[in-house]
Order: sequence, then structure tokens, then C-alpha cells
Amino acid sequence: MTERAPLSRKLTAIAESATLKVDAKAKALQAAGRPVISYAAGEPDFPTPQFIVDAAAEALQDPANFRYTPAAGLPVLREAIVAKTLRDSGLEVDPGSVLVTNGGKQAVYQAFQAVVNPGDEVLLPAPYWTTYPEAIRLADGTPVEVFAGADQDYKVTVEQLEAARTERTTVLVFVSPSNPTGSVYTPEETRAIGEWALAHGIWVITDEIYQNLVYEGARAASIVEVVPELAGQTILVNGVAKTYAMTGWRVGWMVGPKDAIKVAANLQSHLSSNVNNIAQRAALAALTGPQDEAERMRDAFDRRRRLIVAELAKIPGVTVPNPLGAFYVYPDVQGLLGREWQGVTPTTTLELADLILEKAEVAVVPGEAFGPSGYLRLSYALGDEALLEGVRRLQALFA
Repeated sequence: MTERAPLSRKLTAIAESATLKVDAKAKALQAAGRPVISYAAGEPDFPTPQFIVDAAAEALQDPANFRYTPAAGLPVLREAIVAKTLRDSGLEVDPGSVLVTNGGKQAVYQAFQAVVNPGDEVLLPAPYWTTYPEAIRLADGTPVEVFAGADQDYKVTVEQLEAARTERTTVLVFVSPSNPTGSVYTPEETRAIGEWALAHGIWVITDEIYQNLVYEGARAASIVEVVPELAGQTILVNGVAKTYAMTGWRVGWMVGPKDAIKVAANLQSHLSSNVNNIAQRAALAALTGPQDEAERMRDAFDRRRRLIVAELAKIPGVTVPNPLGAFYVYPDVQGLLGREWQGVTPTTTLELADLILEKAEVAVVPGEAFGPSGYLRLSYALGDEALLEGVRRLQALFA
């Protein structure tokens, strides 16, 4: 009997999402009755605002939503995305530059597919979201990590990017506010990086999914706002998941030059066709309706942000840069490594995260998921009581 042909080498080389893996493990332990507190998932704990849910319910009464619609998205939603892009990113486009996707993650995947060719190098500032390097490899590109530590507030410089650039560099990933660090580039820092990319003809893929979640008067200036000439070589990725507590609705989008959007739309026409029409109608309501509830959620995140930063900073050996965006804190915990804690001596943050889960019943994501070891990511998008209880367990463990 002939042996079966092998599975795809490309797909078998792809790692599972580390954040989802940790979150799934935490939920399994919770289901088994253990009082695990999880900081793993980047998911607001709030319900989707009721007016958005009502819009979806109303959409269910229209049989037109039960049919195929344009693969690029409902025209009325694309118009709303045009308005949001002008309002928040300072970029004026028309609907032909917009493609609605199944969540921001599909937009990220398709953006790399649209502009990366085999052998291209993609500059990837680290710490980075765990999906970026895998999506780059799926496009037959090579991720080139450019690391900035806590001493730089996790923000790379033009000098670092230039040192990493080669003749094969074609794309830069730029994310502000950042997942996993919460760092926000200043307009001046963003302008410098944008002008550098423009000068070298480098594509920029900028993930703006957290652009409305900023604090202390910070503003996440879009790279195409501060360097308008860069619009011809930039793809913006965004969605409703984080700002409106709509992670499960799966509506994102990409905005960019029409030729790039066209090739991505062609891919999507074969990959998934149109996004669920009910979810698209809900996203339309989110973008065009009242923003009061989104602002209240942002205020709650801000309160939790200040609490978790202050409490983590009380742990000796932990350094906590102040995150000005998103809903993550990314402490440097190298001071906890190589020391014995309840009979265990972790030497990596993979081992440290396992220790924390076993001894304190707290789930965190180790830095290895986002770049070098020595760091932990904690999402503060969970309830106030659970947030404080989890940090107190960490304080007790590392006392």
C-alpha cells in the first residue's frame, strides 16, 4: 500500500496562536473548577452596546441580508469606513480603496499576501503581535525582527530600521498603539519612520485596530496623516472588535491603494466571499451611531490601566513602562528569572508563565510569543475585581 502524501509543509510549520492557546488552557482549567484568573485574551469583557445588537436584529428581518453581497463589503459600510478613515486617520479615500474582511486578522493576512513576494524581507518591530510573523511566512516572506526594549518604551527608531534594511526589504509593519506593549509612537516618531519608508520605497502595513483606545491625552497619529505622501504605499488595517467590544462579530477592513486592494479583493473572492451581512450591518451601526458607550469602555480601560501598572510596579524585580494605548501592559520581568520561587527556578518567561499558572492560578502570556524572553503580556480588559485579585496573587507569589 502506497504511503499517503504528506501534509502541506508550509502549514505544518505555522505555530498555533500563543495568546489563544494560553486563553484556551485558562478556560479549560476554569471549566474544571479551578479559580484561574486570565490576563491572556485581548478581548473586552463588556457586552456589545445594545444599539449595535438591535441593528443586527433589525437586519435579520430583511431577506436581502440572506443573499450573497459584494465580496468587498456592503457599499454602505464601505462608505462608513471611508468616513472613519478620514476622521481618525486623516486619509481621504473612496470606497474603491476599502475591503471589508472577516475580522482584522484576515485583513492582516491579505495585506501581506497583496504586497509580499517570495524572498522579500519584512521589517517587524518587536515585541510584535504573535500573528504577524506567521502571516508573513504564509506569504513566502521573511520576518526580520527589530527589537526595542523597555528602556525605549518598546518603540523602534529609524536608526534601528535602517540597520536592519537590506536590498530585499520591501515591507515595514508599523503598529501604534501596540499589541502587546500598549506603546504609542509620538507624531514626531511616526513622521520620522514614515519619511524613512517613503525615501526607500518600502510598503507600510499599519495596524490601527487600537487607534481609539488611547489615554493621558495621547493621540495615535496615523502614519499617512503625518506623511500624506506615503498613502500610495501604505495599507491600513482596522476593525470594530476592540473599540466596540465586537470580537466575535468578525468584521475588519483594509484600506489602501486601489491596485493593492484589488488584488486582495480577488483573493477574498475565492477565499471567503462577503463577510456575514448581519455582522456588517452591526458594524455599520457601530461606526455611525452614538459613541458614548465606546467612550465609557475606554474610560474603564484607563482606570484599569492605572491600577494594574501601579500594582505590578510594587513587585520587586518587575519594571513596568507606562502604556498609553490599547489594553495591555508589558512588564519587563527579567529580575524574576534565575531565582527560586516555591521550589521552582524559572530561567525563561515560558517557564515563569507556567509557574504563575500553577502556583498562583493566574494566566499570562510569555514574552516568547511576541519576541525575546524576559517579558509578560497582561491584558487588563477584564473585570476590576478579577484584575486586582490576580495582581495580588502575583504580589504574594513574588514577595
